[in-house]
Amino acid sequence: MLDQPIPLVPYNLSGPANPNEIKRILEAVLLTSQDPLSLSELRKIFNEEINLEIVRKLLEELRDEWRNKGIELVHVASGWRFHTKPEIQQFLDKLNPQRPLRYSRSVLEILAIIAYRQPVTRGDIEEIRGVAVSGQSLKTLELRGWVESIGHRDVPGRPTLYATTKSFLDDLGLRSIEELPPLEDSGSLFELESNIELSSAQESIITESIE
Repeated sequence: MLDQPIPLVPYNLSGPANPNEIKRILEAVLLTSQDPLSLSELRKIFNEEINLEIVRKLLEELRDEWRNKGIELVHVASGWRFHTKPEIQQFLDKLNPQRPLRYSRSVLEILAIIAYRQPVTRGDIEEIRGVAVSGQSLKTLELRGWVESIGHRDVPGRPTLYATTKSFLDDLGLRSIEELPPLEDSGSLFELESNIELSSAQESIITESIE
């Protein structure tokens, strides 16, 4: 993968827009971009000569064309991107084996509470878990880019409010927090199996159920 996102260079269309040519360009840009790209970012490639609805429609067609391949086009919180399907990633990992990054149960529990109860304070998390929350656990999630401070609760002491980020949704392949599995279906506060991108490789993780 590239270390930095590829800069988007506007593409000047000459004559009537050819849908197949546009899709070919979109495909190339998304395949070579490290980060998800939004509709507005993709539209800039064409000097905004194409409206957003056309870009969206062509992206959906492109997604259908890649549906039965080892790589798929997905729509996540930050935009559109290609990623390897979970059943294929295990074979790619053999070419570049890495020690998977693991998080402690306490860190995953904290992430789960924030994901399903956000926005929450450190005190809210401690009340749900029944134990103290270490500042390092929250710092770990902030450094990973999954959790961020979004303000303060208007009560004495003005405790910090925490919520998940777009990066969290992107890494789980979700467009919004509403796409998290309902608690009544999962039987636990946080039970997800998703592809999490770790440096140049992807590692599937399953968070443990919370009693």
